[in-house]
Amino acid sequence: MLLNHLRKPALVASIIMSVALTLSSYGVLNARQSDQVQVGLITKTETNPFFVKMRQGAQEVADKLGAKLLTAAGKNDSDNESQITAIENMVNAGVKGILLVPANSAGIVPAVKKARAAGVLVIALDTPADPQDATDALFATDNFKAGLLIGQYAKAAFGSKAAKIATLDGAPSNKTGVLRHNGFLQGFGIKEGDASIVCSGDSGGDQALGQTLMENCLTKEPAINLVYAINEPAAAGAFTAIDKAGKAKDVTIVAVDGGCAPGITSVIAGNIAATSQQYPLKMAAMGVEAVVKFAKDGTKPTGYTDTGVTLISANPQPGVFSQGAVYGLKNCWGAPPAQDVIDAAAKADAAKNIPAEATQPAEATMAATTSK
Repeated sequence: MLLNHLRKPALVASIIMSVALTLSSYGVLNARQSDQVQVGLITKTETNPFFVKMRQGAQEVADKLGAKLLTAAGKNDSDNESQITAIENMVNAGVKGILLVPANSAGIVPAVKKARAAGVLVIALDTPADPQDATDALFATDNFKAGLLIGQYAKAAFGSKAAKIATLDGAPSNKTGVLRHNGFLQGFGIKEGDASIVCSGDSGGDQALGQTLMENCLTKEPAINLVYAINEPAAAGAFTAIDKAGKAKDVTIVAVDGGCAPGITSVIAGNIAATSQQYPLKMAAMGVEAVVKFAKDGTKPTGYTDTGVTLISANPQPGVFSQGAVYGLKNCWGAPPAQDVIDAAAKADAAKNIPAEATQPAEATMAATTSK
């Protein structure tokens, strides 16, 4: 009996020690988990191949650096409210930084300010905030230059031929769309309100909406012969409408993005005459690296970093530097092209004697970087 009484205190002490060790281990584990850098990525939509590639690039770098990636997106290109909610949720989750593609460049600013006030690094990708310095930094295509390049291409292709232009834009709040639109106008050598612009509207960067808008434009002005599209999904929708109207051979379409499909594949097929290729994976990769660096040593990126843009066409125009379809496929994003597409790209380039990678002359560089 006495032995049992002697054993009980020892047993209790053993249990207490075991619990203490368990709680200690749990605390260490939680501390280790909390030490993992969390990075938020908020895009305009989940379905656009551009943003799919952006998420892929961000995830690859996050995995490589041992960071945790949280993602969210709006329901469409102008869904500001969903992005505001996503920012709030990510701040509450303890992210060190948020990579943001603003749906509404001005409307998102109050939420961005709150996140930054909470110590979160906010980097805009692809689309600047309005004002641009509302975020800590911007990693993006020079969207004005992207528009400028396709405008210059279209002008070279048309020469003295009269143009009747339809512009398939984004919402007025979409600063990316505004920059591309204005760049196109300058590249083509006209100003807003020019009589050659016979139809304009918000395509939402969406293929179905782009088709509907183009159908409406053709009803308004059947003689449209040049289409500027904010991106390739909108351009693909425009081509469907134009083709159904039996005008495919009469209309030139230029766009921005450089995705594998419907972008470069449409260039190969001749549905899109030229596109300005941008590089979403690079934007996202640089963003994740910057957030992890900030988490480790407090270094903040600042200002604007240009992630590059290249004019792609299988029908180059004199005086306007471009790369061909093969180059476009090698650097596109989205589902990898099938062998028959690769073969078609090589055939299209060979027909115009386009090298696999052309060397840009100095004068073309100067033309492509015309001051805004």
